[in-house]
Amino acid sequence: MSKPEHLQFFIDPNRCIGCQSCVQACSECDTHRGIPMIHLEYVDRSHSVQTVPVVCMHCEQPTCAEVCPADAIKRTGDGVVQSARKPRCIACGNCVMACPFGVPEVYEDKKLMMKCDMCYDRTSVGKRPMCATVCPSQALFFGTREQIEQLRPMSMPVNRFRFGNQTITTQVNIMVPRVPSPAPLVDVTAAMNEEAYSRGISLPVVSEAPGGAGVEDPFAEVEV
Repeated sequence: MSKPEHLQFFIDPNRCIGCQSCVQACSECDTHRGIPMIHLEYVDRSHSVQTVPVVCMHCEQPTCAEVCPADAIKRTGDGVVQSARKPRCIACGNCVMACPFGVPEVYEDKKLMMKCDMCYDRTSVGKRPMCATVCPSQALFFGTREQIEQLRPMSMPVNRFRFGNQTITTQVNIMVPRVPSPAPLVDVTAAMNEEAYSRGISLPVVSEAPGGAGVEDPFAEVEV
């Protein structure tokens, strides 16, 4: 079996609420029971509680497989990059160092590299990955492009990322604010230097009126 071509994986970082539901669901997957292959990263923990889910991006030309000296990492015909094959993996850690998205992990107790394989036992028969079945905010979505365009009319999927002079195309799509075509290319290394900025949001503020009654000031602006 293979993953249906019309079904794709989409991640919308803006919708992640850090609930850890995806992590718990992933740990129950039959292929790696008890070990979650997805994790949440803080965008800027010193200033915000905003988190973003991190899964394997399933690159069209997976660097992890290219640097594996034992040829233990395989990519299926439908583009899903698998975890290392146990009989071949020598736990050298080359894949960990090479992956630009920081996904593979070598488990010392197993002497094996394991990572997200997009729940291939499920997606190859048209089912959603475990994480996407439980995400309450739909930050993780598995479906068609037509569906995601209807659900996110102000966003668009991107699957091309630049790291310095290297451009990587992936199976997994990241949702970004919609812009006129052509679809943008996300320059990851340039974005690392961006600083967070504050926004002025108009919120009603209760002020004290004569006599002790609270009165809302609808024009008060609160900086967040």
